[in-house]
Amino acid sequence: MTLAPGDMFIGTPGHRESTRWVVGGIPAGGLVPGRKYWVLADCGVVGDLVGDSPLEKRHLGQVKYLGAVTNDGRTPLNIRQFAARLGAGARDHGTPVFLILGTAAEVGKTTAGVAVLRALRHKGHANVTVLKATGTSSLSELSLYLDFGAAKAFDSVDFGLPTTYPSDRQGVYDIFETALDTCLSTPADAVVIECGGDILGANVPVFLDCLKRRRSDPKIILAASDALAALGAKQLLNQVMGLSLNMITGPCTDTPTLRERTQALCETPAMNVARGEVQKVLF
Repeated sequence: MTLAPGDMFIGTPGHRESTRWVVGGIPAGGLVPGRKYWVLADCGVVGDLVGDSPLEKRHLGQVKYLGAVTNDGRTPLNIRQFAARLGAGARDHGTPVFLILGTAAEVGKTTAGVAVLRALRHKGHANVTVLKATGTSSLSELSLYLDFGAAKAFDSVDFGLPTTYPSDRQGVYDIFETALDTCLSTPADAVVIECGGDILGANVPVFLDCLKRRRSDPKIILAASDALAALGAKQLLNQVMGLSLNMITGPCTDTPTLRERTQALCETPAMNVARGEVQKVLF
């Protein structure tokens, strides 16, 4: 899988592991057959390595680029040729949306998303659609949601992008529009949306702008590293983006003392989703 020349992105291979950042991109002029490049993300993105964290990354390694796969007319295939398309007569079903945001990578966004999914199913909502809207695609995250009972799970690959980085990526608005059109027109009891990365990265603000036009008051769960990060995120969401938090979780709730401090400082319900009953706060 390749990106367009000049694209840059950041990827992480897991949702509950220590931060394992990789930064890289496609060289000017594109990939050259016969040359060696790096596997930059576990979804298979290949390009030049710019830098990475010191922690072990299972996917990171060199490979030789042999060339692009072509169709019968010898035209290279592109991931966007296989993007999901809306069916005839598709319409927004008004399905309630549960939105998971984070203050950083690896703060428990997917853990929170799974907790929301399980709570919805516990209440009898068997048909739940999940969208990993931003960040770098990861099959392991979609598989986790499906394992816990999601009826359908999508990420950016389904709509023609292996990643929504860099933060000023061109054309990403149309991708988000298609993703939301698809998920909100799919018959479901609820839609759980996880935004990878932090609130200001991976084009999350662009996605939130798209979402607000369809759902002005989604249920928002913030995964935060600490109480100060939670407070800053709450103020940013409220004052700049016009959105309100419903619940805070993440490492800032790992102990009773941290949870109480976060809840008091942010004046928002805080809960460790791995221990608490999410339905008591969200439903």
